[in-house]
Amino acid sequence: MRRYGRYSVDTSNEDKVLFPDCGLTKGELIDYYESVSEHFVRHASDRPLTMQRFPDGIDAGGFFQKQIGNYFPDWIERASVRISEGRQQQVVCNNQATLAYLANQACVTAHLFSSRVDRLDTPDRLTIDLDPPGDAFDVVRQAALRCRRMFDELGLSSFVKTTGSRGLHVVVPLRREEGYDRIRDFAGQFAAMLTSRYPQELTTEQRKAKRRGRLFVDIGRNAYAQTAVAPYSVRALPGAPVAMPIEWPELEDGALHARSFDVGNVLRRIEENGDAWRGLGRSAQSLSGPRQRLESMSSTAI
Repeated sequence: MRRYGRYSVDTSNEDKVLFPDCGLTKGELIDYYESVSEHFVRHASDRPLTMQRFPDGIDAGGFFQKQIGNYFPDWIERASVRISEGRQQQVVCNNQATLAYLANQACVTAHLFSSRVDRLDTPDRLTIDLDPPGDAFDVVRQAALRCRRMFDELGLSSFVKTTGSRGLHVVVPLRREEGYDRIRDFAGQFAAMLTSRYPQELTTEQRKAKRRGRLFVDIGRNAYAQTAVAPYSVRALPGAPVAMPIEWPELEDGALHARSFDVGNVLRRIEENGDAWRGLGRSAQSLSGPRQRLESMSSTAI
């Protein structure tokens, strides 16, 4: 049993190996999430969470779980999420104990809504997912810097994180003024303008066969009930890489990769630099002015 203030978590099979390549056990996964809980919860709190669980380890395959189990303790907070069949209760991770409980359920990776429980239809984050055609990362770094420059042109501050897989997420914090359809429409216009500037390197083509080796600028996470990997979340890949908030200047480092951070080096990174997204919540912006500027840019480009 592990105690977290007034809550306790009955852990089990802590010596179960979840990552065979590096020997990471479930107990060590819980240890990791305990150690980053302050930063994880800062970004995950008040958001419905989708669990990606691997009870038999990452090599055995896992599954996504949105509906909270009826065996989850009552003290774990829940969100009532609208789905096509009615409503569904999902986990909300607002404290260290909940995060440890999820890790004990072999939840390796957490994926989050871009809106909060009190206003689920009004997102406060816009996400551009940069998905490369292969493992080469230079094209991703370049695409992210181009994203940032164009957001700067529009008067929008943006943040970046490694996904722990192959790409990067560029995130714009928003005031909660507009619904998902409006945010997605803006993201679509942004992606169209960005790819029109760099048509040989970037595309918004959904079908892989039509991308012709170009990086996919994906706006699909900007829709109701779509999720993005949580900052500081472990990915179910060899070496236990972590989705890591980074500073923009770090993209100038040619050694950086989407899997540069893992459970073995994240804590040292936090101790040295803190949370690169610590100011994200205070940077919320309106899209009203940027939308007008984007429409003007689009009409001029025609």
